[in-house]
Amino acid sequence: MTRPVITAVDGSAESRAAAEWAAREARMRALPLHILNVSQPTARPRPAAPQRGAVTAPGGATLTKQRERLPNEWTDRLRERHADLVISVEQVSGRPMQVLLSAARTAAVLVLGSPAPSPSETPDTLDTPTGFFSASVTTGVVAHAERRVVLVRTGEKAEDEWLPVPGSGPRLYEEYCDVVLGLDLSRPCDTLIEYAFAAAASRGAALRIVHGWSQPPVFGAGAAAVDPSHSIPPHSASRLLDDVLRSWRRDFPGIEVKQQCVVGHAQDHLVDASKDASLLVVGRRIRRSAIGIHIGPVTRAVLQGATSPVAVVPHN
Repeated sequence: MTRPVITAVDGSAESRAAAEWAAREARMRALPLHILNVSQPTARPRPAAPQRGAVTAPGGATLTKQRERLPNEWTDRLRERHADLVISVEQVSGRPMQVLLSAARTAAVLVLGSPAPSPSETPDTLDTPTGFFSASVTTGVVAHAERRVVLVRTGEKAEDEWLPVPGSGPRLYEEYCDVVLGLDLSRPCDTLIEYAFAAAASRGAALRIVHGWSQPPVFGAGAAAVDPSHSIPPHSASRLLDDVLRSWRRDFPGIEVKQQCVVGHAQDHLVDASKDASLLVVGRRIRRSAIGIHIGPVTRAVLQGATSPVAVVPHN
């Protein structure tokens, strides 16, 4: 079964950026694109005509009806830009997080916009209706999805992911910026590494792997005594990273790999690396507890601070 790239549109600037990125990703990977629109069920039947004070569009269309038109409108726009892309569209009724988690199970990757603006920034016109996919929904999907989720910032453009040609006058582009992978060498995961290598290969980009190392806070004690899982000094980390990557280099011989073992908090270096990355890839360990949101501190910080698209890859 060919898994599609799936994205969800709700009329917000975030979802528009996500839909554009999802179309480019689907085309690059020769996968179909599936566009979702989620309508939340209401307890009361919908009135035949707008109630007093209801927001309407020119011609009398309600905000709800405009949202229902969004998937087809976006399908038409994306087909104009990507004529050879196979695009399907689906209207789904249900709670947004539940619908998106269900979609993620069938997707090659689920692409969402980064958290929507606060209510105080809600737009006044129907050109940019308030999105259903709030910060809590997006965070919940990332925390509980068992397949890859990519978050795309508002305003993300295709050219942001490309390196300009030096001295080209008007900006010309010839290759992608690096794909950046944040890797915990104490628990390297094949699922995470494979996704990062494949993302770099599909772009013809270099893969930059970042591992952060922090000096143990207890002086006079051996690193292993303080934190056996995370106290890997830089010289040892470099050798360990070589060992971890050896088979992957063989499997992806055309990928330039840049190793970056840095001192300090990994999240700070990853957020900084996102400024000139085409994609930032981080992992999330799957936890089976039915309650709570499970996003580690590094991934959480990256989601809050990174400027590039961020792929979160769940793994055991």
